Formats: sequence, C-alpha cells, structure tokens
Amino acid sequence: MLKIISIAAIALAVSSCASVENILNAPDKVPSMTETTKSINAEKGLVTLQSNHSVQDTADKLVSIIESKGMKVFARVDHQKNAQSAGLSLRPTQVIMFGNPKAGTPLMNCEQTVAIDLPQKILISEDADKKVWLSYNNPEYLKERHNIKGCDTEIDNIAKALNGVSKAAVAK
Repeated sequence: MLKIISIAAIALAVSSCASVENILNAPDKVPSMTETTKSINAEKGLVTLQSNHSVQDTADKLVSIIESKGMKVFARVDHQKNAQSAGLSLRPTQVIMFGNPKAGTPLMNCEQTVAIDLPQKILISEDADKKVWLSYNNPEYLKERHNIKGCDTEIDNIAKALNGVSKAAVAK
C-alpha cells in the first residue's frame, strides 16, 4: 500500500513540474482571468478589477494617483523586464509597492505581524486575452490572516484608500 501511495505522489509531483515548465516556456498559453478566477481570487483574499488601459498605462496612472494622495511609492517592479533580462518571456506584469506610515503604523501597533504584508502592493497584469487586471490584498483578509482585533477603523480606512486609488487607476 505504501508503495502505491509513493508512486502516486511521484506521478503527481512530475505532472505538476510539467505544468510549471509549460507555463514558463509558453506564458501566452496560460488561461486568461475569468469570472471563476476572480471568484477564486476573492476566496484567496484578493480584490481584482479589470482595467481599461495597458499594464504600463495603468501602473503609470496608479503611481500618479498614489503620489497625489500623499502616499509614497517605495518600489515599482516590472516582472516582464526582469524575465527578459534572464532570457525568459512573461506577459506584462508590474507590482507597485506603496504606503503611508500614518495608515500602516497604527495597523502594525494592533498586530505587528501585519508588517510582513506592508507596504501595500498592487499587481497589474495582462492575461492571455490581452485583458489587464489590477489586484490587491483585501484588508479584511489581512485582518483574518494576522488575527487583528480592535482596529476596524484602520482596516476600513485602508480598504477605502485601496479601493479609491484602484478604481481611479482602471477607470477610463
């Protein structure tokens, strides 16, 4: 019995590696973001919105909005460029890391482990159908993940800020 289970585990591991290899070698063959995927993302604690702009334009717009609200952009990671520098291909994918100590510090004072998820990050990516998506961690997910108690106002303020900058970045 143990031998059968071991063989099954090896087969599963090998098939998983093959799937990852296929994605690495043919990123344009990865399935697109669907309503099902958006639902799964919601279950994983992600808020996902479709953008009316390219990844580059959405990211540029987002950075401009964030800075106009007095928040600081700490980093902008262009995963597509990084992949290209390693001889790999990837559809347009950028992550903007930003925040405001006036919002993050009170949350960390409620539960310091939330610092692992700060500063905030917003992912902007293009799917196989050339649709552009913006995603970020739902603050309610962070509240659950870090067992944050007594900081509902802080969570609500962060949720409003994320929703506002995100909706503005994807709007026409």
